[in-house]
Amino acid sequence: MNNRITPITANIKGNLIDFSSPKVMGILNITPDSFFEKSRKQTEKEIIERVWQIKEEGADIIDVGGYSSRPSATFVDEEEEMRRLDHGLKILFGELPDAVVSVDTFRSEVARRCVENWGAAIINDISAGESDENMFDTVARLQVPYIVMHMIGNPQTMMEYTRYNNLMQEILLYFAEKINQLHRKGVNDIWIDPGFGFSKTTPQNYEILEKLEEFHIFELPVVVGFSRKTLIREVLGVSADDSLNGTTALNMFALTKGAHILRVHDVKEAVQTVQLFNRVK
Repeated sequence: MNNRITPITANIKGNLIDFSSPKVMGILNITPDSFFEKSRKQTEKEIIERVWQIKEEGADIIDVGGYSSRPSATFVDEEEEMRRLDHGLKILFGELPDAVVSVDTFRSEVARRCVENWGAAIINDISAGESDENMFDTVARLQVPYIVMHMIGNPQTMMEYTRYNNLMQEILLYFAEKINQLHRKGVNDIWIDPGFGFSKTTPQNYEILEKLEEFHIFELPVVVGFSRKTLIREVLGVSADDSLNGTTALNMFALTKGAHILRVHDVKEAVQTVQLFNRVK
C-alpha cells in the first residue's frame, strides 16, 4: 500500500484542506445527456434532492456540470451552459450556502461568472486550458484551485486520439508543461486528473491506474474519476446502472495507489470506501 510522505494540502476559500485523508467529490449533472441517465438533474425538485443527497451522504465537494463530456457529446454553446449553471447554482446555494462547489467547465467566462457571481470554489477543466486560451489567466485572477485534466481533442473527437508512443511518459510530460505554465501565471493550487476515459482505450486506462503513484512526482492532489465509466462496463459486461460494484473496487485500488479525491456519482459508497481505507492505513 502506498504511504504518502509529502503532505498534500489545498487552500479552499481561505481554509487549508489536508488530503492525508482522501476526499469525495459528488457529481451534480445539470444536463439532459450525461452518459449515466440517473445522474441527470434538471428540475428544481431533482436538483434539491440531489444536492441534499450528496451533502447527507458525506461528500466534501459538489462538482456541478452543465455540459456533458461523454464521448461524442452534443455541443452546447456558452450561453446555454451558463443558463444551466445559473439555474443549478442558484438552487444549490439556496439550499447549502456554505457548500464547497467545483464547476466542471472548459470556458473561462463561465468559470469567472460561477466564481464571482455564485461563489464556486474550484474550477474543474477537462481541457486543461486547451479549449480556451484565456482560462489560465482567468484562474490566476480568481485564485481558486484548478483541476487540470489530461485529454486530447474535445468530447466530440477525443476517442480519435488514443495512440501513444509511451502512454505514461507523454501524460506526465503533458502535466509538467501545464503545471509550469500555471505556476508562471501565479496559479497556486493545482490538482491533476489523469482523465480516465478521455482519449484513452480501456487497456490504457488500466495501465494508468496501475501506475497511478507515478503522478506523485508533482506533489499535487490527484483526482480520479471512473465512476460507472466504460472501462468498468467493458471489462465486466454490465451497463452503467450495474457498475457501482466495479466503481467501488477501482476506487479502493486508486486509494491504495495514492489518489486524493474520488469523483463519483455514488457518494455514500465512496465515503465508506475512504473510511475503510483509512482504517486499514
